Amino acid sequence: MARVSAGTLRGRRQRDLNIFKGIPYARPPVGAYRWRPPQPMPPWSGVRDATRFGPACPQPASRSGSLYAPALPGLNEDCLTLNIWAPANARGAPVLVYIHGGSLNTGGGTEPMLDGAALARRGLVVVTLNYRLAVLGYLAHPALSAESEHGVSGNYGLLDQIAALRWVRDNIAGFGGDPDRVTVAGESAGALSVLYLLASPPARGLFQRAIAQSAYLISHPALAHRECGEMPAEEIGERLAHALGARRIADLRARDAAELVQAAADAGYMPLGNVDGHWLPRQPLDVFDRGEQASVPLLAGFNSGEVRSLRFLLPPAPADNAVGERAIRDGYGDLADTFLRIYPIGDGEEARLAALRDALYGWTAEYLVRARTARGQDAWLYLFDHGYPAANERGLHGFHAAEIPYVFGTAARTTPLWPRIPDNDGERRLSRALGDYWAAFVRDGQPAAVDQPRWPAHGEHPRGRWLHIGAAPTPVVDPMPDRFALHDELVRRRRRAGDTPWNWNIGIAAPPRSSATSEAP
Repeated sequence: MARVSAGTLRGRRQRDLNIFKGIPYARPPVGAYRWRPPQPMPPWSGVRDATRFGPACPQPASRSGSLYAPALPGLNEDCLTLNIWAPANARGAPVLVYIHGGSLNTGGGTEPMLDGAALARRGLVVVTLNYRLAVLGYLAHPALSAESEHGVSGNYGLLDQIAALRWVRDNIAGFGGDPDRVTVAGESAGALSVLYLLASPPARGLFQRAIAQSAYLISHPALAHRECGEMPAEEIGERLAHALGARRIADLRARDAAELVQAAADAGYMPLGNVDGHWLPRQPLDVFDRGEQASVPLLAGFNSGEVRSLRFLLPPAPADNAVGERAIRDGYGDLADTFLRIYPIGDGEEARLAALRDALYGWTAEYLVRARTARGQDAWLYLFDHGYPAANERGLHGFHAAEIPYVFGTAARTTPLWPRIPDNDGERRLSRALGDYWAAFVRDGQPAAVDQPRWPAHGEHPRGRWLHIGAAPTPVVDPMPDRFALHDELVRRRRRAGDTPWNWNIGIAAPPRSSATSEAP
């Protein structure tokens, strides 16, 4: 049993753990109340069963052949629940709140690969959560902004995550957790959510450490004006409503949630946070540049094969090498020679995979730790470069999210199409090491692992220290020299130009240098 602010819960004991599932952390705004902030959960009478996961948010169908289509216990708009794994004797234990990925479009905190038992057995209280996704979680529209006390709309998934963190602050002590020792963590869109939380003033003080696995610090639309070449979020919402034949917000609220989500996806809607001046006060990159983010210990990293399982993100292949080189020179100008030296056109798809990986995930991870290190604070950077037969045979060495089952100790609980991880001493040893490193960071703010090398802070060498995670963890000095400088310069130039996004427009997809790489006036 556990007592929370809204009532009493009955979980279950699993050997040395207490496990509670499907705990409502807020009242979900559904149907006619859709696209409003989450509300406090009203009290219930009696004892509420907390032995089964709650449904995930309605979401569009996964891409055919996707590795990232987990088994979920149903979908329902009434989805604002969280799950807890806690040591049975926990008292003042550190807390890990893990946010699932899925492009803000799919997934759930109930994914089997995110089972928190192995990390909880390291002394952590582990929390996973569901939040609003897709058009339900991120739609902005002038009519919705007019309803808001802050005059904003969109970012509802972020509001849900903040509500969950407030619930943790107010209730986690009842499960043996320390509300003053909370780490927020996530991978991919979960890591993007961590960046939002770091940048969001209303989230300040709700967590004390952060882990960003394969985050992407891209340009974002502003709520009501054009910024960084991005269409205003409210205009995106208006165009979507028109495409769906809705004259009023009430028309969208009247539609079935599952049908609406799929229709929006079919119309090309892609969810993303927006710069609304309140929940996200400015471009997340500008927040970090100005040092206005939450000042907490940070662990970040990316995977060597990020895009190998996301090839749909790649720009098209050029007709031939000469065409490709001309496109690079047109898009990169005086940076073209550097780009072509690091990513030779003759390397074909390998060069395109590496360029997009470095521009999105590598630059973001290194930027985050460099920004913190520059302020005299420690941060830790990793490169997950581990392969195993089933992954390597499919060209998926070190693929996107491949580190998750190693961190969680859930190699046997991956998705149906995931390359099967061997059950052998080497894989188990690597999983123990990553679980130890992550758990130590959550506990002490410094990653460490039993019988493994010390993970040095990034600033301990002028060129930066990394943890290279191959067959085993190995500390190294920057294994990818010159790449950060190239992509950082490109982002800076695009920001100065003011009319060009920095996201997936890399390589031959880069816009002409007149806007993409022009120098500041």
